[in-house]
Amino acid sequence: MPKPNSSRTRAVSRSAGPDSTVISARSLEMRRRMVARAFDAKDKHVYFEGVAEARYILRKVFRIVEERAKVMDLDPLAHQALIQIYGSPKMQLRINELADRLDIAPAFASNLVRTLSERKLISRTRGEVDQRVIVVEATLAGRQLLHSIDVEVKVHVDYFTRGLTSKDRESALSILMFYVGASMSTAGE
Repeated sequence: MPKPNSSRTRAVSRSAGPDSTVISARSLEMRRRMVARAFDAKDKHVYFEGVAEARYILRKVFRIVEERAKVMDLDPLAHQALIQIYGSPKMQLRINELADRLDIAPAFASNLVRTLSERKLISRTRGEVDQRVIVVEATLAGRQLLHSIDVEVKVHVDYFTRGLTSKDRESALSILMFYVGASMSTAGE
């Protein structure tokens, strides 16, 4: 682990934000391994302790995001659609891709697109190769709305996360790492 005054540690701390908590990679990896062992153990309490913490934090953050979207007069699922469109690598998606990203039926995604288009938050164009395909992308107004919501979200999420302990953070992160099949390499291993 880098020394507290090393340039690597300063860069990580600076990019994480002023209220961020630095978590030891070694400690996080040890907790992830503990979770993985607990998943296969007879007594799964350690595993479910992590699941409970991860789901608590995610649900709390998602609720904050949904509430901030509603305050800005945007349905939470329409907000998620706008995030998926703008956040995609090409900043545009076909309706079927949007449906897949939101895990909804294409017909429902089409309705969301119509609503967002009526509000001038996205634009729709026909596909270049296949004219039956509709491609959507966020307009300037849509991007500005996303930025406004995100500023509000950050204030509330920062307030919430200041109350989390290092153990809370490690528990939640270790479960997420377990879910996505990730591990961390630590020096000397």
